[in-house]
Amino acid sequence: MAKGDKITSGNFTFTETSIEGVKIVNIKTYGDERGCFMETYKRPEFTVGGIECEFVQDNQSLSTKGVLRGLHFQIEHPQSKLVRVVSGKVFDVAVDLRKGSDTYGKWEGAVLSAENKRQLFIPKGFAHGFLVLSDTAVFCYKCDDVYRPGDEGGILWNDADIAVEWPSLDAEFILSEKDKTQPAFKSLGGAY
Repeated sequence: MAKGDKITSGNFTFTETSIEGVKIVNIKTYGDERGCFMETYKRPEFTVGGIECEFVQDNQSLSTKGVLRGLHFQIEHPQSKLVRVVSGKVFDVAVDLRKGSDTYGKWEGAVLSAENKRQLFIPKGFAHGFLVLSDTAVFCYKCDDVYRPGDEGGILWNDADIAVEWPSLDAEFILSEKDKTQPAFKSLGGAY
């Protein structure tokens, strides 16, 4: 499939991005004067859309405007992730670390928000990060392997070789001490 190609199955539309395997998932919602309802995951529909993971862990974070988390990955036990925002808005990024991939070292980004209800699927072999664009954001993600603290890897968020085009904000980005000092992309020598 090529960038922009879509598969619709049930209440989900899966759109190919510029990086093979990374997909934007749009969700059909049902609403009336009471509010709205939506399915956020349904395995048979995701399988039709080309996502065949068995998710085993759900995570959630709350962050304030300007918080940048990433770029993170698991070294020996890589994880596929299905990410979404349930409150607020973020700019979400996946960086291809699959050695031998035509898009190795390239990134894909998408705005995810409670309003657009969009999800991003990131397969194994990618670094991941996000920047909070709203006052606060609640970020949720499913993983197909459990998190192992001793298996963490990272890349500097502003690495010149990757050159992620983070949105500008009216304030400094807020990073953990660890994320301020992650190694350069070139130093990885191919993570996967």
